[in-house]
Order: sequence, then structure tokens, then C-alpha cells
Amino acid sequence: MNFSNHEYKNANKFSVSKTLRIFTVLICFVCLTAFTTKTDAGSYKVGDVATDFSLINIDGKMVSLSDYKTAKGFVVIFTCNTCPYAVAYEDRIVDLDKKYASKGYPVIAIMPNDTDVKPGDNMQAMQARAKAKGFTFPYLMDDGQKIYPQYGATKTPHVYILEKTTKGNIVKYIGAIDDNYQDAAAVKTKYAENAIDALLAGKEIAQKTTRAIGCSIKVK
Repeated sequence: MNFSNHEYKNANKFSVSKTLRIFTVLICFVCLTAFTTKTDAGSYKVGDVATDFSLINIDGKMVSLSDYKTAKGFVVIFTCNTCPYAVAYEDRIVDLDKKYASKGYPVIAIMPNDTDVKPGDNMQAMQARAKAKGFTFPYLMDDGQKIYPQYGATKTPHVYILEKTTKGNIVKYIGAIDDNYQDAAAVKTKYAENAIDALLAGKEIAQKTTRAIGCSIKVK
């Protein structure tokens, strides 16, 4: 079969275009697979045992979950100074600690952002923010960003409620603090409080996961 010059050019263009499309799809697939593997590999699920950590607090001391000998569990919250969602929840985080620390579930706040990307989340800024808001709980820096990927946190704030057992600190709830970041007075469901209340009562948590609403964790 003989092709005219015009037909040959059109066929060549079609072949190149098709090849480029296939190549683009393959690149996207590889990138998506790599991203998914990186994200999911270290993400805790409800029922997993959360490993302990040792992170620097705003007072310069290292803090670990194992330091809390009498705790029944923990309210681990990844949060920061610069995210408007996190700022909107600050008073509610303080209230959570005031309400539940004495009952065995203290708040442990962790700042996960890279401070080169977000200088407003550096240690000095964390210290100033904690003082201004009257934080009653440790405010730790995830220096090197090694802890938040283990948990699978993606937002600030992102909540992980752990129950201390003979097997370790078991993840019991993952997600948001409540259902309205904009207005505390308009909250209908207090997810974190409901989960802790269920644990304290020895009951099953009705809603074990919710979607965390907030800013993405900043990396270089």
C-alpha cells in the first residue's frame, strides 16, 4: 500500500500524539502509585498500636508518651500556629485538655510543619503562641518530620485518640475534633469528646473515623 506525502505526515503525527498520550498516562500512574505508597505505608488505622516518640517541648524538655505513667490514653493532635483552621480550634483544644487530662486523657499537641517553609511555626513562635493562649498541655515540635508520617496525619489539626493497654497505645479514633471549625457554638457533634467519653465508659466508639478538616502539613 502506497501512502501519499500528506497521508504519511498525518499518520506520523497521529503516531507521535498517541505515543505521547500513553507516555503521559504511564508517568501519571507511576507518580500516583509512588505518592499513594508513601502516604499509606505509615498511616495508622483504628486498632493499630502507635509507637512512642520523644519530641522536644516548648520548655526545652523531651516528652514521650511513656512519661505519663497514670494516663489511660492520649489525645494526640497535630496542629500549628499558622493554619487558620488550627487557630480556630485552639480554645477547643485547651478545653479538651482541661476536661479530660484529669480523667486520664491528656492532650499532646505536635507541630508537624517544616519551619523553613513556615517560619511562623518555629520554636520561638510556638512558645509565644502557647503563652498567649494559655496552653495547658505539651506543645511538641516534630523536628525532622519523622512522627506525623507514621501516624498518617495530613492536616492541621488532625486528631488521634489512643488508649493505653497492655499491648501498647491502641489507636481508637482518627479525624476531626468536631463538625464545625468555624463556630464552636454551632457544633452539633463533638467527635473527639464522644470518643473519649465512650472509652471512659468502657463502651464502643460509635464513630471511629471522620475526615480531618484543615491545612495541609508543610514540607520542603
